[in-house]
Amino acid sequence: MNALAADSARDAPLVSADGAPAAERAARMRALVDRYYDFVWRSLRRLGITDADAEDAAQEVFVSLSGRLDDVEVGSERGFLYRTALNQAAHARRTRLRRREVPEEVLSDCPAVAPGPDELLAGARAKQLFYQVLGALDLDLRAVFVLYELEQMTMAEIATVLELPPGTVASRLRRARAAFLDHASRVADGGSGGAR
Repeated sequence: MNALAADSARDAPLVSADGAPAAERAARMRALVDRYYDFVWRSLRRLGITDADAEDAAQEVFVSLSGRLDDVEVGSERGFLYRTALNQAAHARRTRLRRREVPEEVLSDCPAVAPGPDELLAGARAKQLFYQVLGALDLDLRAVFVLYELEQMTMAEIATVLELPPGTVASRLRRARAAFLDHASRVADGGSGGAR
């Protein structure tokens, strides 16, 4: 063993801050990344993070979890990850507004497999419309809407994840649905008004 390897082996912590062996902590972290990465990535996309930035944002969420792993109770990791993703999305939104960047519109993320060009275009436009309408919701409303409608969590689970009273979750979901439908109808009316 060379001197550098001996120094790093000697300096590597054998136990974490709470007394758990470092190997157990690393195994827990690996298991959480494997189990929740897709959930975090989808959540970030649905909270307004672009495809191009979703990988980096997801990594930041897990870096935050890694730094606070000893503080996060077993069983409440999903809630911690979602709240962290929500904070990451809010930070990205503030940064984007400060820079006044306009995201590049992308019609399709998926390569054509079997559908024809017309079907692909219609699907891409529907997806673009969905994200446009979803993006118009306030972040607080969007978080509840995404968890309930897209992640199919119960209101009790959402209350736990977001650390909100159940009545607040119900109220935000009701307002989010109304705002989503209102904005979708305005976009649809505006888009079909002149092409008849």
